[in-house]
Amino acid sequence: MDTPQADRIAADPNYQMLKSKRSRFGWTLAIIMLIVYYGYVLLIAFGKELLATPIGSGVMTWGIPAGFGVIVFTVLITAVYIQRANREFDELTEKVKREALK
Repeated sequence: MDTPQADRIAADPNYQMLKSKRSRFGWTLAIIMLIVYYGYVLLIAFGKELLATPIGSGVMTWGIPAGFGVIVFTVLITAVYIQRANREFDELTEKVKREALK
């Protein structure tokens, strides 16, 4: 890619919007994920008695569904990103591509 074309893309308002929205959304999801993950780790470190408490009269403790919950949350937050990327970010990317080819 030549420099004038790269400069034109960088100056495109659609590119600026794409970059800003994608970055802000990515950081928001990353912070939420870090809170969930480190919250779980802190619960393991300081709430061992809660996680070791059996559920009902069975042998499974609260630690198993809590850990499974972190995994499920990771899949869900990834799905949220993919959905927004397919709906909004891909559209902006196509606009930037069309402008770059002019």
